[in-house]
Amino acid sequence: MKNSLADWLIFFLDKISVVASFKLFSMSDESEGENHYLDISYFKRGDLLEVPRTLFVHFGIYLGNNKVAHLMPDILPTMTEDKCLIDKVVTNKRLILGVLAKVASIRVDTVQDFAYGGTIIVNHMDCSFKTKPLCNEEVAQRAEKLLGATPYSLLWDNCEHFVTYCRYGFPVSFQTDKFCETVKRIIRDQRSVFLSAALGLVLILCLGMEPSTTLPSLFITFALWMAS
Repeated sequence: MKNSLADWLIFFLDKISVVASFKLFSMSDESEGENHYLDISYFKRGDLLEVPRTLFVHFGIYLGNNKVAHLMPDILPTMTEDKCLIDKVVTNKRLILGVLAKVASIRVDTVQDFAYGGTIIVNHMDCSFKTKPLCNEEVAQRAEKLLGATPYSLLWDNCEHFVTYCRYGFPVSFQTDKFCETVKRIIRDQRSVFLSAALGLVLILCLGMEPSTTLPSLFITFALWMAS
């Protein structure tokens, strides 16, 4: 039974990994002419690097010598102390399990491993802040001081919080803000209430008037109605 469960989990993660190889959309508007670079000779120590990935943008701080400090969810450090294994590129499986377990580390990888085949955008976030970024050397030193294990939350303590703290002095995540704003719009849209009520009715008709289906359906519909 345990082997079957493990096999199913590996199969599920493999499918997610395949999906994660496609860029469905990016939080950054690439039509605005940001600074896109692949040649590391353009990078300066303390630059903020970002790579658009599936459903999100990944961020890091350039430390010089082809090295990037970035916050990565990773389950492996909780399972082994083998530094050689941990220092290898974080795979999608390790990352997804790290997100679920809320464990991460601020680690140093090469620019190529950080980019993971994506396009690197340099200091694009500077235009989103009213305050000027800290000097590049201080940015890099802040990142280096934070290397190692760190708390992680997909919304409240992620790679964007890390780089904005290093470069601007305080942690912010515009991706989290956009996500929360989207959720708020969905909740306030009364069509969500009717949709949840319709789905609840379908479940009740299909599964019967069981407490396990009726109570959640009524509660979700009522909560959406009160919040709309």
